[in-house]
Amino acid sequence: MYDSKGMDGKGDAVVDLRSDTVTRPTPAMRRAMAEAEVGDDVYGEDPTINRLQSHAAEIFGREAALFVPSGSMGNLVAIKAWTQPGMEVICEQRAHVNQYELASMSAIAGCFPRAVFAHEGILTWPVVESLIRAKSPNYSQTGLVTIENTHNMAGGTLYATQVVEEICDRAHEAKLRVHMDGARIFNASVALGKSVRELTRKCDSVMFCLSKGLGAPVGSMLVGSKEFIEKAHINRKMLGGGMRQAGVLAAAGLVALEESPKALHRDHENARYLAEGLAKIPGISVDPKKVVTNIVIFDVRGTEKTATEICSELGKKDVLCGATDKYLVRMVTHYDVDRAGIDRAIAELSEICSTVAKTHA
Repeated sequence: MYDSKGMDGKGDAVVDLRSDTVTRPTPAMRRAMAEAEVGDDVYGEDPTINRLQSHAAEIFGREAALFVPSGSMGNLVAIKAWTQPGMEVICEQRAHVNQYELASMSAIAGCFPRAVFAHEGILTWPVVESLIRAKSPNYSQTGLVTIENTHNMAGGTLYATQVVEEICDRAHEAKLRVHMDGARIFNASVALGKSVRELTRKCDSVMFCLSKGLGAPVGSMLVGSKEFIEKAHINRKMLGGGMRQAGVLAAAGLVALEESPKALHRDHENARYLAEGLAKIPGISVDPKKVVTNIVIFDVRGTEKTATEICSELGKKDVLCGATDKYLVRMVTHYDVDRAGIDRAIAELSEICSTVAKTHA
Protein backbone atom coordinates (compact mmCIF):
# COMPACT_ATOMS: atom_id res chain seq x y z
CA MET A 1 0.00 0.00 0.00
CA TYR A 2 1.05 3.60 -0.52
CA ASP A 3 3.09 4.53 2.53
CA SER A 4 4.81 7.79 1.66
CA LYS A 5 4.29 10.67 4.05
CA GLY A 6 2.21 13.72 3.42
CA MET A 7 3.37 16.59 1.24
CA ASP A 8 4.99 18.31 4.22
CA GLY A 9 7.00 15.16 4.96
CA LYS A 10 4.98 14.17 7.99
CA GLY A 11 1.48 13.16 8.95
CA ASP A 12 -0.88 10.79 7.17
CA ALA A 13 0.02 8.91 4.00
CA VAL A 14 -0.96 10.31 0.63
CA VAL A 15 -4.09 8.80 -0.92
CA ASP A 16 -3.28 9.00 -4.61
CA LEU A 17 -6.40 8.55 -6.74
CA ARG A 18 -5.19 10.51 -9.76
CA SER A 19 -4.78 7.36 -11.85
CA ASP A 20 -3.88 3.69 -11.74
CA THR A 21 -0.66 4.73 -13.50
CA VAL A 22 0.76 5.71 -10.10
CA THR A 23 0.95 2.07 -8.96
CA ARG A 24 4.40 0.95 -7.88
CA PRO A 25 5.93 -2.40 -8.86
CA THR A 26 5.25 -5.20 -6.40
CA PRO A 27 8.08 -6.99 -4.58
CA ALA A 28 7.65 -9.90 -7.01
CA MET A 29 8.09 -7.53 -9.96
CA ARG A 30 11.20 -5.99 -8.42
CA ARG A 31 12.74 -9.42 -7.87
CA ALA A 32 11.96 -10.45 -11.43
CA MET A 33 13.50 -7.24 -12.74
CA ALA A 34 16.69 -7.76 -10.73
CA GLU A 35 17.04 -11.33 -11.96
CA ALA A 36 15.96 -10.81 -15.58
CA GLU A 37 17.95 -12.41 -18.36
CA VAL A 38 18.62 -9.69 -20.95
CA GLY A 39 20.00 -9.11 -24.43
CA ASP A 40 19.81 -6.43 -27.12
CA ASP A 41 16.17 -6.18 -28.16
CA VAL A 42 16.93 -4.06 -31.23
CA TYR A 43 18.70 -7.20 -32.49
CA GLY A 44 15.76 -9.29 -31.24
CA GLU A 45 18.05 -10.93 -28.70
CA ASP A 46 16.43 -10.09 -25.37
CA PRO A 47 14.99 -13.41 -24.17
CA THR A 48 12.71 -11.83 -21.57
CA ILE A 49 11.21 -9.42 -24.10
CA ASN A 50 10.69 -12.31 -26.49
CA ARG A 51 9.00 -14.35 -23.77
CA LEU A 52 6.69 -11.46 -22.84
CA GLN A 53 5.71 -10.93 -26.47
CA SER A 54 5.02 -14.63 -27.00
CA HIS A 55 2.99 -14.83 -23.80
CA ALA A 56 0.90 -11.76 -24.65
CA ALA A 57 0.17 -13.13 -28.12
CA GLU A 58 -0.87 -16.45 -26.60
CA ILE A 59 -3.21 -14.86 -24.04
CA PHE A 60 -4.98 -12.88 -26.77
CA GLY A 61 -4.97 -15.73 -29.29
CA ARG A 62 -2.86 -13.80 -31.79
CA GLU A 63 0.07 -14.62 -34.02
CA ALA A 64 2.43 -12.02 -32.56
CA ALA A 65 2.90 -9.16 -30.12
CA LEU A 66 5.19 -6.17 -29.66
CA PHE A 67 6.39 -4.46 -26.48
CA VAL A 68 6.21 -0.64 -26.66
CA PRO A 69 7.22 1.99 -24.08
CA SER A 70 3.71 3.46 -23.72
CA GLY A 71 0.08 3.05 -24.65
CA SER A 72 0.14 6.28 -26.62
CA MET A 73 3.00 4.98 -28.75
CA GLY A 74 1.18 1.68 -29.17
CA ASN A 75 -1.96 3.39 -30.47
CA LEU A 76 0.05 5.62 -32.81
CA VAL A 77 2.07 2.69 -34.15
CA ALA A 78 -1.18 0.85 -34.88
CA ILE A 79 -2.80 3.84 -36.57
CA LYS A 80 0.27 4.26 -38.81
CA ALA A 81 0.23 0.57 -39.67
CA TRP A 82 -3.42 0.57 -40.76
CA THR A 83 -3.70 3.94 -42.55
CA GLN A 84 -2.18 6.28 -45.09
CA PRO A 85 -1.69 10.05 -44.62
CA GLY A 86 -4.86 11.97 -45.43
CA MET A 87 -7.21 9.32 -44.09
CA GLU A 88 -9.70 9.69 -41.24
CA VAL A 89 -9.82 7.67 -38.04
CA ILE A 90 -13.25 7.09 -36.49
CA CYS A 91 -13.22 7.47 -32.71
CA GLU A 92 -15.39 8.56 -29.81
CA GLN A 93 -14.99 12.25 -28.96
CA ARG A 94 -13.53 11.63 -25.48
CA ALA A 95 -11.30 8.79 -26.62
CA HIS A 96 -7.70 8.78 -25.47
CA VAL A 97 -6.49 8.72 -29.09
CA ASN A 98 -8.42 11.94 -29.68
CA GLN A 99 -7.89 13.94 -26.49
CA TYR A 100 -4.74 12.76 -24.75
CA GLU A 101 -2.16 11.81 -27.37
CA LEU A 102 -1.16 15.32 -28.52
CA ALA A 103 -2.93 14.95 -31.89
CA SER A 104 -0.19 12.48 -32.85
CA MET A 105 -2.48 10.73 -35.34
CA SER A 106 -2.51 14.04 -37.26
CA ALA A 107 0.99 15.35 -36.55
CA ILE A 108 2.80 12.06 -37.19
CA ALA A 109 0.46 9.57 -38.91
CA GLY A 110 -1.08 12.29 -41.09
CA CYS A 111 -4.64 11.25 -40.23
CA PHE A 112 -7.62 13.25 -39.04
CA PRO A 113 -9.90 12.15 -36.18
CA ARG A 114 -13.52 11.66 -37.24
CA ALA A 115 -14.85 12.02 -33.71
CA VAL A 116 -18.38 11.76 -32.38
CA PHE A 117 -19.87 11.94 -28.90
CA ALA A 118 -21.43 8.62 -27.90
CA HIS A 119 -23.56 7.79 -24.88
CA GLU A 120 -21.27 6.48 -22.12
CA GLY A 121 -18.43 6.57 -24.64
CA ILE A 122 -19.67 3.44 -26.40
CA LEU A 123 -19.77 3.47 -30.19
CA THR A 124 -22.30 1.28 -31.97
CA TRP A 125 -22.32 0.13 -35.57
CA PRO A 126 -25.07 2.58 -36.65
CA VAL A 127 -22.99 5.45 -35.26
CA VAL A 128 -19.81 4.16 -36.88
CA GLU A 129 -21.55 3.56 -40.19
CA SER A 130 -22.80 7.15 -40.27
CA LEU A 131 -19.21 8.38 -40.04
CA ILE A 132 -17.76 6.33 -42.90
CA ARG A 133 -16.93 8.53 -45.86
CA ALA A 134 -18.44 7.77 -49.25
CA LYS A 135 -15.93 6.79 -51.93
CA SER A 136 -15.36 10.13 -53.63
CA PRO A 137 -12.46 12.27 -54.83
CA ASN A 138 -13.98 15.11 -52.80
CA TYR A 139 -13.55 13.53 -49.35
CA SER A 140 -10.74 12.25 -47.22
CA GLN A 141 -11.29 8.51 -46.91
CA THR A 142 -12.04 6.51 -43.78
CA GLY A 143 -8.94 4.55 -42.84
CA LEU A 144 -9.64 2.95 -39.47
CA VAL A 145 -12.21 2.47 -36.71
CA THR A 146 -10.99 2.72 -33.11
CA ILE A 147 -12.80 1.74 -29.93
CA GLU A 148 -11.70 2.15 -26.30
CA ASN A 149 -12.50 -0.56 -23.76
CA THR A 150 -12.76 0.34 -20.92
CA HIS A 151 -13.53 3.95 -21.82
CA ASN A 152 -11.45 6.15 -19.55
CA MET A 153 -13.15 9.53 -19.72
CA ALA A 154 -16.65 8.07 -19.81
CA GLY A 155 -15.97 6.63 -16.36
CA GLY A 156 -14.53 3.19 -17.08
CA THR A 157 -17.53 2.06 -19.10
CA LEU A 158 -17.58 -1.29 -20.91
CA TYR A 159 -18.31 -2.52 -24.40
CA ALA A 160 -20.63 -5.50 -24.59
CA THR A 161 -18.94 -8.22 -26.64
CA GLN A 162 -21.74 -8.32 -29.19
CA VAL A 163 -21.38 -4.56 -29.80
CA VAL A 164 -17.66 -4.94 -30.50
CA GLU A 165 -18.22 -7.91 -32.77
CA GLU A 166 -20.96 -6.18 -34.77
CA ILE A 167 -18.65 -3.21 -35.33
CA CYS A 168 -15.85 -5.54 -36.43
CA ASP A 169 -18.01 -7.69 -38.70
CA ARG A 170 -19.64 -4.76 -40.45
CA ALA A 171 -16.39 -2.77 -40.64
CA HIS A 172 -14.67 -5.74 -42.27
CA GLU A 173 -17.51 -5.98 -44.80
CA ALA A 174 -16.73 -2.34 -45.60
CA LYS A 175 -13.03 -3.28 -45.93
CA LEU A 176 -12.08 -1.32 -42.80
CA ARG A 177 -9.87 -2.39 -39.91
CA VAL A 178 -10.75 -2.04 -36.21
CA HIS A 179 -8.15 -1.17 -33.56
CA MET A 180 -8.99 -1.48 -29.88
CA ASP A 181 -7.38 0.83 -27.36
CA GLY A 182 -7.59 -1.75 -24.60
CA ALA A 183 -5.42 0.11 -22.12
CA ARG A 184 -7.62 -1.36 -19.35
CA ILE A 185 -8.95 -4.42 -21.19
CA PHE A 186 -8.13 -6.62 -18.20
CA ASN A 187 -10.47 -4.49 -16.10
CA ALA A 188 -13.13 -5.13 -18.73
CA SER A 189 -12.34 -8.85 -18.63
CA VAL A 190 -12.77 -9.04 -14.86
CA ALA A 191 -15.95 -6.93 -14.85
CA LEU A 192 -17.60 -8.94 -17.64
CA GLY A 193 -16.29 -12.35 -16.57
CA LYS A 194 -14.89 -13.04 -20.05
CA SER A 195 -11.32 -13.61 -21.23
CA VAL A 196 -9.45 -10.86 -23.04
CA ARG A 197 -9.24 -13.23 -26.01
CA GLU A 198 -13.02 -13.44 -26.18
CA LEU A 199 -13.51 -9.68 -25.74
CA THR A 200 -11.09 -8.77 -28.54
CA ARG A 201 -11.11 -11.74 -30.91
CA LYS A 202 -12.55 -9.92 -33.93
CA CYS A 203 -10.50 -6.73 -33.57
CA ASP A 204 -7.62 -6.44 -36.03
CA SER A 205 -5.23 -5.11 -33.40
CA VAL A 206 -5.28 -4.44 -29.67
CA MET A 207 -3.13 -2.28 -27.45
CA PHE A 208 -3.14 -2.92 -23.73
CA CYS A 209 -1.17 -1.38 -20.86
CA LEU A 210 1.00 -3.21 -18.38
CA SER A 211 1.55 -0.03 -16.38
CA LYS A 212 -1.96 0.83 -15.21
CA GLY A 213 -4.01 -1.50 -13.00
CA LEU A 214 -1.62 -4.38 -13.73
CA GLY A 215 1.05 -2.39 -11.91
CA ALA A 216 4.19 -2.82 -14.04
CA PRO A 217 6.44 0.26 -13.99
CA VAL A 218 6.72 0.71 -17.78
CA GLY A 219 5.24 -0.55 -20.98
CA SER A 220 2.32 -1.58 -23.14
CA MET A 221 1.71 -4.31 -25.69
CA LEU A 222 0.38 -4.48 -29.23
CA VAL A 223 -1.09 -7.78 -30.43
CA GLY A 224 -2.26 -8.81 -33.87
CA SER A 225 -1.28 -10.76 -36.94
CA LYS A 226 2.35 -11.45 -37.80
CA GLU A 227 2.10 -9.09 -40.78
CA PHE A 228 0.63 -6.30 -38.63
CA ILE A 229 3.29 -6.67 -35.94
CA GLU A 230 6.05 -6.54 -38.58
CA LYS A 231 4.68 -3.17 -39.73
CA ALA A 232 4.24 -2.03 -36.12
CA HIS A 233 7.85 -2.98 -35.35
CA ILE A 234 9.07 -0.72 -38.15
CA ASN A 235 6.85 2.12 -36.92
CA ARG A 236 8.10 1.68 -33.35
CA LYS A 237 11.68 2.04 -34.59
CA MET A 238 10.74 5.13 -36.61
CA LEU A 239 9.28 6.73 -33.48
CA GLY A 240 12.40 6.03 -31.45
CA GLY A 241 10.90 3.12 -29.56
CA GLY A 242 13.74 0.67 -30.05
CA MET A 243 15.11 -0.47 -26.68
CA ARG A 244 18.21 -2.41 -25.75
CA GLN A 245 18.37 -4.55 -22.58
CA ALA A 246 14.68 -3.95 -21.92
CA GLY A 247 14.16 -7.37 -20.37
CA VAL A 248 14.35 -5.72 -16.96
CA LEU A 249 11.06 -4.04 -17.90
CA ALA A 250 9.55 -7.07 -19.59
CA ALA A 251 10.20 -9.14 -16.47
CA ALA A 252 7.84 -6.93 -14.49
CA GLY A 253 5.34 -7.16 -17.32
CA LEU A 254 5.36 -10.95 -17.18
CA VAL A 255 4.59 -10.87 -13.46
CA ALA A 256 1.87 -8.28 -14.09
CA LEU A 257 0.20 -10.49 -16.70
CA GLU A 258 0.25 -13.54 -14.46
CA GLU A 259 -0.62 -12.07 -11.07
CA SER A 260 -2.32 -8.68 -11.29
CA PRO A 261 -5.60 -9.58 -13.05
CA LYS A 262 -6.49 -11.76 -10.05
CA ALA A 263 -6.73 -8.66 -7.83
CA LEU A 264 -8.52 -6.22 -10.14
CA HIS A 265 -11.91 -7.14 -8.68
CA ARG A 266 -10.85 -5.41 -5.46
CA ASP A 267 -10.19 -2.18 -7.35
CA HIS A 268 -13.69 -2.40 -8.82
CA GLU A 269 -15.23 -3.06 -5.39
CA ASN A 270 -13.33 -0.09 -3.95
CA ALA A 271 -14.49 2.14 -6.80
CA ARG A 272 -18.13 1.24 -6.18
CA TYR A 273 -17.62 1.76 -2.42
CA LEU A 274 -16.03 5.15 -3.17
CA ALA A 275 -18.93 6.17 -5.41
CA GLU A 276 -21.48 5.13 -2.78
CA GLY A 277 -19.68 7.27 -0.21
CA LEU A 278 -19.40 10.25 -2.54
CA ALA A 279 -23.10 10.04 -3.43
CA LYS A 280 -23.99 10.74 0.21
CA ILE A 281 -22.11 14.05 0.26
CA PRO A 282 -24.28 17.15 -0.33
CA GLY A 283 -23.29 18.90 -3.55
CA ILE A 284 -21.74 15.80 -5.13
CA SER A 285 -23.54 14.03 -7.96
CA VAL A 286 -22.63 10.47 -8.99
CA ASP A 287 -24.58 7.30 -9.74
CA PRO A 288 -22.79 4.38 -8.04
CA LYS A 289 -24.68 1.86 -10.19
CA LYS A 290 -22.82 3.17 -13.24
CA VAL A 291 -19.41 2.52 -11.68
CA VAL A 292 -18.50 -0.89 -13.09
CA THR A 293 -14.70 -0.85 -13.12
CA ASN A 294 -12.08 1.27 -11.31
CA ILE A 295 -12.89 4.80 -12.51
CA VAL A 296 -15.23 7.21 -10.72
CA ILE A 297 -16.13 10.54 -12.34
CA PHE A 298 -18.41 12.80 -10.31
CA ASP A 299 -20.01 16.24 -10.66
CA VAL A 300 -19.20 18.91 -8.06
CA ARG A 301 -21.24 21.86 -9.33
CA GLY A 302 -23.57 21.50 -6.34
CA THR A 303 -20.67 22.51 -4.07
CA GLU A 304 -20.46 25.91 -5.81
CA LYS A 305 -16.80 25.14 -6.49
CA THR A 306 -15.07 24.08 -9.66
CA ALA A 307 -13.43 20.69 -10.07
CA THR A 308 -10.00 22.33 -10.00
CA GLU A 309 -10.81 24.06 -6.71
CA ILE A 310 -12.05 20.81 -5.17
CA CYS A 311 -8.94 18.94 -6.31
CA SER A 312 -6.71 21.68 -4.94
CA GLU A 313 -8.36 21.59 -1.52
CA LEU A 314 -8.20 17.80 -1.41
CA GLY A 315 -4.54 18.00 -2.39
CA LYS A 316 -3.81 20.10 0.67
CA LYS A 317 -5.19 17.21 2.70
CA ASP A 318 -2.98 14.71 0.82
CA VAL A 319 -5.84 13.24 -1.21
CA LEU A 320 -4.89 13.47 -4.88
CA CYS A 321 -7.32 13.41 -7.81
CA GLY A 322 -7.85 15.23 -11.11
CA ALA A 323 -10.30 17.52 -12.86
CA THR A 324 -11.56 16.34 -16.24
CA ASP A 325 -13.91 19.24 -16.92
CA LYS A 326 -15.00 22.44 -15.17
CA TYR A 327 -17.22 20.54 -12.73
CA LEU A 328 -16.08 16.93 -13.15
CA VAL A 329 -13.55 15.18 -10.93
CA ARG A 330 -12.00 11.78 -11.66
CA MET A 331 -10.77 9.31 -9.04
CA VAL A 332 -9.20 5.98 -10.01
CA THR A 333 -8.78 3.06 -7.63
CA HIS A 334 -5.80 0.69 -7.75
CA TYR A 335 -3.90 -1.75 -5.55
CA ASP A 336 -1.83 0.97 -3.82
CA VAL A 337 -4.96 2.47 -2.21
CA ASP A 338 -6.82 0.30 0.30
CA ARG A 339 -10.28 0.65 1.81
CA ALA A 340 -8.93 2.88 4.61
CA GLY A 341 -7.57 5.24 1.97
CA ILE A 342 -10.95 5.33 0.27
CA ASP A 343 -12.60 6.19 3.60
CA ARG A 344 -10.13 9.03 4.07
CA ALA A 345 -10.87 10.44 0.63
CA ILE A 346 -14.62 10.37 1.33
CA ALA A 347 -14.17 11.96 4.76
CA GLU A 348 -11.91 14.74 3.51
CA LEU A 349 -14.25 15.65 0.65
CA SER A 350 -17.20 15.55 3.01
CA GLU A 351 -15.45 17.99 5.33
CA ILE A 352 -14.67 20.34 2.45
CA CYS A 353 -18.28 20.31 1.29
CA SER A 354 -19.55 20.74 4.84
CA THR A 355 -17.37 23.83 5.25
CA VAL A 356 -18.75 25.28 2.03
CA ALA A 357 -22.32 24.64 3.20
CA LYS A 358 -21.70 26.37 6.52
CA THR A 359 -20.14 29.35 4.77
CA HIS A 360 -23.25 29.80 2.64
CA ALA A 361 -25.71 29.16 5.47
